[in-house]
Amino acid sequence: MLPVPGYQGKRVGVLGLARSGLAVAAALKAGGAIPVLADDKEAALEKARAQGYETADLANGEWPALEKLIVSPGVPHIYPQANKVIQRAWGEGVPIDNDIGLFFEAVAGRDVRVVAVTGTNGKSTTTALIGHVLSEAGMAAQIGGNIGRAVFDLDKPEDGSSVVLELSSYQTDVARTLKPDVAVFLNLTPDHLDRHGGIGGYFAAKARLFEVGQPRVSVIGVDEPEGRLLANRLRAGREPGDKIIAISGKRDLGGRGVSVSATDLVISEWHDGSKTAEASLTEAPALQGAHNGQNAAAAWAAARALGVAPEQIAASLRSFPGLAHRMEPLGNAKRVRFVNDSKATNADAAARALDTFEQIYWIAGGIAKDGGIDSLRPYFARIRKAYLIGRDAERFAKSLSGEVEFEMCGELENATRKAAADAAASGDADPVVLLSPACASFDQFADFEVRGDAFRAAVAGIEGFTPRT
Repeated sequence: MLPVPGYQGKRVGVLGLARSGLAVAAALKAGGAIPVLADDKEAALEKARAQGYETADLANGEWPALEKLIVSPGVPHIYPQANKVIQRAWGEGVPIDNDIGLFFEAVAGRDVRVVAVTGTNGKSTTTALIGHVLSEAGMAAQIGGNIGRAVFDLDKPEDGSSVVLELSSYQTDVARTLKPDVAVFLNLTPDHLDRHGGIGGYFAAKARLFEVGQPRVSVIGVDEPEGRLLANRLRAGREPGDKIIAISGKRDLGGRGVSVSATDLVISEWHDGSKTAEASLTEAPALQGAHNGQNAAAAWAAARALGVAPEQIAASLRSFPGLAHRMEPLGNAKRVRFVNDSKATNADAAARALDTFEQIYWIAGGIAKDGGIDSLRPYFARIRKAYLIGRDAERFAKSLSGEVEFEMCGELENATRKAAADAAASGDADPVVLLSPACASFDQFADFEVRGDAFRAAVAGIEGFTPRT
């Protein structure tokens, strides 16, 4: 654990005692602070008191003298309505921060390189891939943040090591200190709009990582207007020695400066319009699809910024095992393939999966985001049949009606069984049963991981199924 310095003998409030809350409390205590813990669940408070922590009712009780209030990512900061404790902190003049801000305070001045990855889609894969590339190159590296371990659950970073963080908009929006050495912006599509008051607020939360953080190297995906705007802003205000690396998963960029592109399963590095290195993704099974091309380009750029040679990166791309629930190949039942993309919780993420395969038996549904699946119409020709589950199945049925055959299945296990049977009975040469729901999972599952595990269990029961090894 990395202790938090600078708060010795001072009370620091911690609001929200899930994964990151308890970890930051322990790090504050290790640094000499007096954590004061708050949560709206009595069981969480009892657990904290059993571990020797002071607790308080920060929503309604007497307000203690706090130096700072640390809030968990799930606590609304301003939209759709600020949490009551946050409003009280405003009135008391207490600064609000989160564990990410404290982490950057804690590593300031240390010989630790921090890579931070943000964007709407692909963050987890890119974060894990960067960590994999660094480790394969013999560099000490840990990954955490919004993936895997909370930042203060990580081991205390050694001098000369790297920490690769996935950062959501909830985390970048609140952190008072953001100081990565390398920062990555992948893409931006509508998501979490209620939390940020619209797309502009969502983009502003992501952009803080660069405009407040001022990283030494900024890796910017320029396939959307927001990325192009951000790159332009950073070029105008950069300090001598700072570098901007543009990346694209759609086209070769060339032009002035450094860029990395991914087209037709080839990663290309460009310097002032000349290609200086390239690598094929055809032998990288976990990085298939145009969306993974962008992820690989981002990882390539970040690794190059940290001194990894092109040939080392290329080898690491081939050996990357991928992540569960993200375009995860589960195995086959004879010629039918099964792919778990439960992490696709919005239409844009599902589009990336639908664009990867040609003969799709698609399982979709849950709690739809704004816009539903209307944006997926260009991919409907790839779908042999859809199997709809969850709360918004009727809404999806209306979008598919007259264009894609569909069946109302209700539950995931039922949908999996029917999709597998139809795919096996088809004359398709390469049928794929794809769970890519384009929806949040909370109507039927605790989270996307539980949904993906349920799909894996259902697939394992298909006659003749052979898991991927």
